[in-house]
Amino acid sequence: MARQKLQKCTVCGAYGLSTTCGKCGERAQAAGPMKWSPEDRQAQRRRKLHNVGGKEWLESLPEFTSEEE
Repeated sequence: MARQKLQKCTVCGAYGLSTTCGKCGERAQAAGPMKWSPEDRQAQRRRKLHNVGGKEWLESLPEFTSEEE
């Protein structure tokens, strides 16, 4: 089941409501990002699940080089 209704074909770019494209029959995926709210009630649980702030999480973050700054 799709997490949002509007889907976009990964091959031809057609929009529809099914996870299968109506034009070419290929796979379709969510057309946009999920809604986000600053009042997210599950944020604390999600941070705990991903161990945000832990050693492994900190090491997985990208580092900037002097050219990117």
